[in-house]
Amino acid sequence: MRPTILVVALPLIAGGCSSTLPPDVPTPDGDLLSTARPIQYRTPLSGYVARQPVDPKPWKRQNELQSPSKGDAS
Repeated sequence: MRPTILVVALPLIAGGCSSTLPPDVPTPDGDLLSTARPIQYRTPLSGYVARQPVDPKPWKRQNELQSPSKGDAS
């Protein structure tokens, strides 16, 4: 048998035999759950804004508005 198999398998087998079960997690009381506020329904279309297509504006004017006033040296 190859020694590498023993190096890998032996710790896995030993770890599996020595493991313990996780502790029990306490569940919340029914009284605490009843104090939560009910969720209000909101339609998924509540923030919808209808938008219509528009014609493009002249690109040269748009470019002039966004460019520096004296121009760039690049």
